[in-house]
Amino acid sequence: MASVAAKVMSTVSAPYGVPVTAEQLAEKIADIKSAESCDCSVFAFLSEVSPKLQHSFIDEMNVSKDAVTSVARKFSDLAGYKLPLAI
Repeated sequence: MASVAAKVMSTVSAPYGVPVTAEQLAEKIADIKSAESCDCSVFAFLSEVSPKLQHSFIDEMNVSKDAVTSVARKFSDLAGYKLPLAI
């Protein structure tokens, strides 16, 4: 696992005990269903991982930036505040 993914996964998985791999998280952050189901690992990624590390993870995992932005916007609406990727 690359260092970017390892850093992200330690932030997302460790505090919440969420058993998710980097590949699974990459799929989830680009899937609007994650916002509809209030997936805690995706919300942790969007709210607790630094924006710089978020962008690095998205690039490293080859995730659609547009898809992640859509998910972030939906989570922003649900949370009531703007998340960094909800541009």
